[in-house]
Amino acid sequence: MNTEQAVRQRYSAAAEAREAELCCPVDYDAKYLKVIPQEVIDRDYGCGDPSKYVRAGETVLDLGSGGGKICFIASQVVGAAGKVIGVDMNDVMLELARRSQTAVAAAVGYDNVHFCKGKIQDMAIDRDAVDAYLKEQPVSDEAGLQRLESFIAEMRTQRPMIADNSVDVVVSNCVLNLVDSAEKAALFAEIFRVLKPGGRAVISDIVSDQPVPIQMQRDPVLWSGCISGALEERQFMDAFADAGFHGIEMPVLQKEAWQKVQGIEFRSATVIAYKGSPITDGPCEDAVIYRGPFSEVVDDQGQRFLRGQRSPTTRGTRMRMIAEPYASSFIGLMSATESDAAGETPAETDTAPSAKATQRPSTVIGLNIIGDDCCGSDGCC
Repeated sequence: MNTEQAVRQRYSAAAEAREAELCCPVDYDAKYLKVIPQEVIDRDYGCGDPSKYVRAGETVLDLGSGGGKICFIASQVVGAAGKVIGVDMNDVMLELARRSQTAVAAAVGYDNVHFCKGKIQDMAIDRDAVDAYLKEQPVSDEAGLQRLESFIAEMRTQRPMIADNSVDVVVSNCVLNLVDSAEKAALFAEIFRVLKPGGRAVISDIVSDQPVPIQMQRDPVLWSGCISGALEERQFMDAFADAGFHGIEMPVLQKEAWQKVQGIEFRSATVIAYKGSPITDGPCEDAVIYRGPFSEVVDDQGQRFLRGQRSPTTRGTRMRMIAEPYASSFIGLMSATESDAAGETPAETDTAPSAKATQRPSTVIGLNIIGDDCCGSDGCC
């Protein structure tokens, strides 16, 4: 089955006439819908509202932006100082989004949205630019094909459509499941690539309560209908971890199944995942304390933190644990040396006597050691 063709054909038709079967009921903030043309709202086929997690001034990238609804909502949330980029491969949907952009911009008083044609699993290639190239230089022989391949390779390395480390938050609404299974790993890697260090992905999609069998995955109607391309709940979250994300959480999981097919339940979920900042680790001179309520927790690096127990850490670990999404669960204790260098006043959340003085053997402080030690011979995390 050609999944890309099946999806393109169905959503091209859905851009012309509303298809109710593609809809999963979602409550959006009505104040943001007032400026959006009705035809965009009617052709929206989402299953969640990732725009709830967008903030003022951010650069937002919407994967599979369709008719532009989430982009137009995010445009109002980020404000004139922010920026919104929509990526979609469907020409009919892009035409709907682009012709609606003028009306939305006039209503809000600024235009901070840009729609791009591209595959969300390969956002380096600007398909509008490829289309323009082919109009000027049609490929009719091997030499022409080589020139096209050179053009695409140069774009990928020198001027990608979406640059590395350029986006604050990536959102998507019921689209990732439509990408072919063989390309899903590349899709999650692309999300990681384009996010700035410290950025986050907020993805609403359909998940299943058990693996989808191959025979269902080969059904073009079920695939294009956001059914058979769905990942299992745990598999969906693991895909972010495999791509290098941390702090992965599922704040929304639909209580009742949206659809049930061959005994498998499909429901909407929203997952938030973070791209770590490049903080160079060093000696274990800081510490963190896990606040609770669980007796202990294990992070994505396999490090265990006991409730109420001071755990010696490197600066990198401390900085990670006092940032999103961990900040409310951890107290960060800065070494006296670093605190003095920074000229900061002692405080519970960022200053303490050197954690060196509090270090104990790893078996005592409950750290999960990777190999012989975690990050050094001192038994810190």
